Amino acid sequence: MIKYLIQGGAPLRGTVNISGAKNAAVAILPATLLVDGVCRLENVPDISDVRLLLDILRDMGSGIRRLTPNCIEIDNTRVRNIVAPIELVRRFRASYYLIGAELGRFGSAKVALPGGCNFSDRPIDQHLKGLRAMGADVALRSGYVIADAHGHLAGGHIFPDMVSVGATINLILAAVLAEGTTVIENCAKEPHVVDLASFLSAMGARISGAGTDTIRIRGVASLHGGSYTIIPDQIEAGTYMAAAAATGGDVLVCNIIPRHLECITAKLREMGVEVTEYDDAVRVRRTAPLSPTNVKTLPYPGFPTDMQPQFAACMALARGTSVIVEGIYDTRFGYTGELNRMGADIQVDTKVAIINGVKELHGCSVRAFDLRAGAAMVIAGLCAADTTTVEDAHYIERGYEDIIGKLRALGANIKRIETPDGTRARKVG
Repeated sequence: MIKYLIQGGAPLRGTVNISGAKNAAVAILPATLLVDGVCRLENVPDISDVRLLLDILRDMGSGIRRLTPNCIEIDNTRVRNIVAPIELVRRFRASYYLIGAELGRFGSAKVALPGGCNFSDRPIDQHLKGLRAMGADVALRSGYVIADAHGHLAGGHIFPDMVSVGATINLILAAVLAEGTTVIENCAKEPHVVDLASFLSAMGARISGAGTDTIRIRGVASLHGGSYTIIPDQIEAGTYMAAAAATGGDVLVCNIIPRHLECITAKLREMGVEVTEYDDAVRVRRTAPLSPTNVKTLPYPGFPTDMQPQFAACMALARGTSVIVEGIYDTRFGYTGELNRMGADIQVDTKVAIINGVKELHGCSVRAFDLRAGAAMVIAGLCAADTTTVEDAHYIERGYEDIIGKLRALGANIKRIETPDGTRARKVG
């Protein structure tokens, strides 16, 4: 068991460097299965989801060398189409990208239904619909997705019923080695979707339209090896920006792409926070009380759903009433009860949260229900009087590299406590 102990009340000040994008890395790593050669990936975040995925690839026969903590070399020339260990696959959501990658490389796939953060039912029906349109027989049996392309997938025209990041990525993976041309409509436009397409194109894929509604993929016979640098993490950057604003701090957030953060920057400015943009950095500084604002989460370039819990922690301390409308998932407000335990005033009605700002939050024991909810608990703990204990902090480490070290460098009083296998607690950092 992992938990964080936070003594709140200190504004964050200093510089933080943002790691590679989690959501890009967990798509690009399965994509390496499609490459006939050696891939060298740089700016890979050292997080638990990445480590799990590397373990799965090793089990499949991938040759993996970690050259530095954030640079990995992967050789998939001897990889085998085997069933990944269910105990690993069930521990994170992005394991479903193995379906498209295995189908593309081997013409068949058997992948356990994924796990990960459980804040909402996230069906994969749009993934399967698209794969069937490319000629695959797909079935769900005994907790597994079983797919067979009977040799090779064929290009097709696919129109998902809804915008889905996961489906867009899976269909790209399946299509790059398919015979003919695949056209995917109603595509997700998130930065990590574009990053996956950029990686595959660097390896020889023929992809156009990534970042727009329509992606066109002309299948190629093979992909070659090469080097690629993963983009910075939009959500990690936004989280530190929100933390700086919530604590009344002054933080320079470095190694970012500012245009990926425009919607976050706009909302912070609405709340009275000073945000200064540079070529690859933003400075977030707050010197006055937070003003309320309203947020509706939408697909990119709209406000990201993965930032709404962190903003809820900020809004809990604003002077006035804020409203969050969750436009992506049906249920993503489970964490608000934990904020209310700390003294927040949040009422939830299905997909709408009404947040009446309070003067202060109070430390107590709270749970990290999922990755981003856990980040919200950390932000609240940094602002709260007294000590906050964040239980189930392993969720947080799925997506934030060295969060303890980065926050401590900014002046936070935070400790990580791990109790392995029920033994005596051990403080780290």
